[in-house]
Amino acid sequence: RMASTAAGKQRIPKVAKVKNKAPAEIQITAEQLLREAKERELELLPPPPKQKITDKEELNDYKLRKRKAFEDNIRKNRTVISNWIKYAQWEESLEEVQRSRSIYERALDVEHRNVTLWLKYAEMEMKNRQINHARNIWDRAITILPRANQFWYKYTYMEEMLGNPAGCRQVFERWMEWEPEEQAWHSYINFELRYKEVDKALKNWIKYARFEERHGYIAHSRKVYERAVEFFGEDHIEENLFVAFAKFEETQKEFERARVIYKYSLDRIPKQEAQELFKHYTMFEKKFGDRRGIEDVIVSKRRFQYEEEVKANPHNYDAWFDYLRLVENDADPDTVRDVYERAIANIPPIQEKRHWRRYIYLWINYALYEELEVKDPERTRQVYQACLDLIPHKKVTWNCFSKLTFAELETILGDSERARAIFELAIGQPRLDMPEVLWKSYIDFEIEQEEYENTRNLYKRLLQRTQHVKVWISSAKFELSVEDPERLQRCRQVFEEANKSLRNCEQKEERLLLLESWRDFEREFGSDATIERVRKLLPEKVKKRRKLTAEDGSDAGWEEYYDYIFPEDAANQPNRKLLAMVKLWKKQDPQRIHPS
Repeated sequence: RMASTAAGKQRIPKVAKVKNKAPAEIQITAEQLLREAKERELELLPPPPKQKITDKEELNDYKLRKRKAFEDNIRKNRTVISNWIKYAQWEESLEEVQRSRSIYERALDVEHRNVTLWLKYAEMEMKNRQINHARNIWDRAITILPRANQFWYKYTYMEEMLGNPAGCRQVFERWMEWEPEEQAWHSYINFELRYKEVDKALKNWIKYARFEERHGYIAHSRKVYERAVEFFGEDHIEENLFVAFAKFEETQKEFERARVIYKYSLDRIPKQEAQELFKHYTMFEKKFGDRRGIEDVIVSKRRFQYEEEVKANPHNYDAWFDYLRLVENDADPDTVRDVYERAIANIPPIQEKRHWRRYIYLWINYALYEELEVKDPERTRQVYQACLDLIPHKKVTWNCFSKLTFAELETILGDSERARAIFELAIGQPRLDMPEVLWKSYIDFEIEQEEYENTRNLYKRLLQRTQHVKVWISSAKFELSVEDPERLQRCRQVFEEANKSLRNCEQKEERLLLLESWRDFEREFGSDATIERVRKLLPEKVKKRRKLTAEDGSDAGWEEYYDYIFPEDAANQPNRKLLAMVKLWKKQDPQRIHPS
């Protein structure tokens, strides 16, 4: 307390003492006081009059007043960012971009972690087409607040709208280094797909899956791989995705899952694009598979190669043969049949003989597989019958092996009449690839059936087509082999007929071969008289000389050769007399030169 003195000092009154310090029953807040004060206003204050600016001086005065008001608000509370933003937007509306930029920079000094402030700042620069300034703001924003995804989305969107995919990709790469959430990865992947960069999109899926795996979310990582496979579908199958997926399962000790992934991808990826896949699959089987698994890898690779070859050229029958040999050793009958059916479906487009020959071998191998491997005679017969129905002789020269094998099948099945009919159909073709094989098979068939008369008729029919000496000798041996009292006479008769038939043969060696076979027969089964008779038919071997002429008609000298003179040939009688005289001269004078 202070009391006033006589010197005139004022006396301060005493403070009233509060006797009751208990709180009032009804408490009134400051908010209620303000609301009641507002409600008790009896008159509404009219809005300020609108001012129409007519000259530059008035405009400057208006700007000055508004700026002062904004600055006063900022001074009162610097942390209210909305005041800064309103101030900057007002300057922007007056096209004062530099002032607006200055206000944003001042605001960032106050609160640099405010996301809205960065967004408004960057949007102001973009609206005014200040691209480099906008890039600078986005770079600063993602550096200070890398977890604010709005910055990344808007930054990449801006670059893409500007037609700068390289810059957009660079921003995405910086973003992915921060390992953001799933939607960010999808945005990057969709961006790459929009620009047909499938490989880059694939890498992002793999990065995303590895990110989940690295943080221990194994189920999420597997789901990402599965979604990636589903996302790309079969139109954009990439071996790197399946390699990464399989290696992930391998790391998780899910070996069977990894094996299924490898096999699934190998069935769908072209050979030329699956080299790494085969390499990793082989390494996987070597580490975790057995011998059968490794063999399956090799077989799968070869099978894959054959599939590509036959797809590239379905009429490459050699590739089909190699493919079939492979599957016959390792596949089940249904798979082998499927490959055979696919192969025989490729009928040669032209009637050239060599193409049809290779094609017919496919049918023959198909039938042999059914007969020998599957042991299904009825299906084998169906294959042969389908072959015969498909390839009539009018189209192409008939390959004798097809009917020959068919006939042998019917023989095994005990249907000799059907086999004989097939042989007859075969030898009735006007042209045959290997007639001697077919005729021999037919003859052997009749001998096996002990139909000797049929066999003799076959030899007669064959000799009407060819007078080859081996056919005559074979016919004679057949007669000798038949258990019949007249077999020697029949055999001798064949030799007689053969000798008469070959008298006009230009190939004297063939006639000599026949007589030598006849002589051997008589030596074993004949008498001295028959042996002597054949000996008299043997020719004399003489050495002769003849003049040679070159291709251009000039003289090429002389050459020596051997000739045979048969006693039966009437035309050769003078030669025999001449030969006798030469022998006489040689006895008289051994040094005499042999006549030409």
